[in-house]
Amino acid sequence: MSVSTPRHATRRSCLSVPGSSEKMLAKAPGLGADELIVDLEDAVAASAKDAARELVVAALGSDAWAGVPVSVRVNAPRTPWCHLDVAALAALPAQPAALVVPKVESAGDLAFVERLLDGAEAAAGHGRPPLRVQALIETAAGLANVQQIAAASPRLDALILGYADLTASLGRTAAGAADLDGWRPAQDALLLAARAHGLQAIDGPYLGVAVDDPFTAATTRARDLGFDGKWAIHPAQVAALNAAFTPTDEELSRARAVLDALAAAERDGGAGAVALDGEMLDEAIRAAALRTLARAGETSA
Repeated sequence: MSVSTPRHATRRSCLSVPGSSEKMLAKAPGLGADELIVDLEDAVAASAKDAARELVVAALGSDAWAGVPVSVRVNAPRTPWCHLDVAALAALPAQPAALVVPKVESAGDLAFVERLLDGAEAAAGHGRPPLRVQALIETAAGLANVQQIAAASPRLDALILGYADLTASLGRTAAGAADLDGWRPAQDALLLAARAHGLQAIDGPYLGVAVDDPFTAATTRARDLGFDGKWAIHPAQVAALNAAFTPTDEELSRARAVLDALAAAERDGGAGAVALDGEMLDEAIRAAALRTLARAGETSA
């Protein structure tokens, strides 16, 4: 199966929207998030799964959602609802752009979802680009297998680190879950897998609704480590995430200066070392500068 739709939409802020809430589904398109994650999993009780799926299908097929960046978190592969979610969403002619698959623990989980999508898209016959997939890594098994998961499917677009379920899976206390340093190995493992396989790395949500010092610390840590964005569980967090994951004017100016200096050296024959403000410039520095511009929606001249 060939996936030709482009990877890597901007995902500085990914706002979770309960799929069972008609009110939130009506409000969500205007909340300013880079991506909306309509949730059919944790936000929906078992008794309400079918009704929520119908509500989401109706909403995403409406004019209000046309052109809105949206993915849907389906139910996990080992549940009785996953295949129903996939079939209903794959039949839609335009939305969503991707499915978020929760509790991915192995490459086989994504292979299962890919088979479901292949069949559902063929049955729908609408000719839209194949749905992308994002893998939510939120168990010990998923984290242990994250490299294999990252290589599992051409549909895969992003890896997401899910803290709430991972806290339970690892047996951490509330104090342990609040310790940012304690999450560093998990963050590094997911980032390494994502970068090795050309995927986005998205940090999971801060589990409070306030934009307070702990939220800011968690967001700053994720940005500085190299994550492309972060999930939000409250609309009030969206603007702060967008700002945090947007390069500053100083960062953009430095990136442009780096590229200009390297370009000038190449025009002069590429001889000798290239330095800027006392820093030696090389291909790694060029790549970092290009990444900074890409995060701001710029390209090099």
